Amino acid sequence: MTNSNLLKVALAQIAPVWLNKKLTIQKIENSIKEASKEKAELIVFGEALLPGYPFWIALTNGAAWNSSVQKELHAHYVQNSVTLEKGELDSICQLAKEHNIAVYLGIMERAQNRGGHSIYASLVYINQEGEIKSVHRKLQPTYDERLTWAPGDGNGLQVHPLKDFTVGGLNCWENWMPLPRTALYGQGENLHIAVWPGSDHNTKDITRFIARESRSYVISVSSLMNKTDFPSNTPHFEKIIQDAPDVLANGGSCIAGPDGEWLVEPIINKEGVFYHTLDFNKVLEERQNFDVVGHYSRPDVTKLHVNRERQSTVSFTD
Repeated sequence: MTNSNLLKVALAQIAPVWLNKKLTIQKIENSIKEASKEKAELIVFGEALLPGYPFWIALTNGAAWNSSVQKELHAHYVQNSVTLEKGELDSICQLAKEHNIAVYLGIMERAQNRGGHSIYASLVYINQEGEIKSVHRKLQPTYDERLTWAPGDGNGLQVHPLKDFTVGGLNCWENWMPLPRTALYGQGENLHIAVWPGSDHNTKDITRFIARESRSYVISVSSLMNKTDFPSNTPHFEKIIQDAPDVLANGGSCIAGPDGEWLVEPIINKEGVFYHTLDFNKVLEERQNFDVVGHYSRPDVTKLHVNRERQSTVSFTD
């Protein structure tokens, strides 16, 4: 695709090989290869896809204090989370470079600069040269996620050039937070990526709302998860599936245009990679009557301050 104003995007609505880092990476790689055959230039995966969302918390009394069940499941989760400094996404970066495709990927990150034992729901952007350009750690884990995820920082509130577009992204309910959204808008974002663990009840309203607020394209991508997707070798497998519904995450991946109307309506209970081509000129058309950080803003009255320093508990002078 040669026109810089046109961008073919791929929505990878897939289930993880739950809590299995190695096999889930293989599944991600297969999706990238499939998207490359369709000449996609950007592929997006759901929140915490690698290695999966902590569904056990809601199914096994996750708030129980000093529970051996919760401790063992948490340890298993951390062991299957991603340490970027060890190059655990190198094969994905290589595929991005080989196929000239940018990637937004939701991972569970074992953050080395925070000791390497706590985990963060991170959204990783890999450019078409195969370089990791930003890692956004979810600012505020939602509800029971706080029992296993740590809160992140503002370092990943960054945007990136992609042809004529400027892309940025947030995790799940961060997309409901007005100030992180504004932090991205203020940097020129016009293609917003929203990643979710799954289900159209999350994506059906906020996707169109952000598009109308920002006059940007909005891509929401969710994962899938059915009761049959829990591997039988998972610690405390029987306890997890005892009360699990048949469908835990039904997808709901979708795209809204800069006018807030559907380009791709929420896709339910279908696993696969789905495609659409975006036209940058539509952004400029919709900004004519409303530009939230441009002609329709008053920075002399209201202004946002953002701290993008990567947080760490210690600093050393050697």
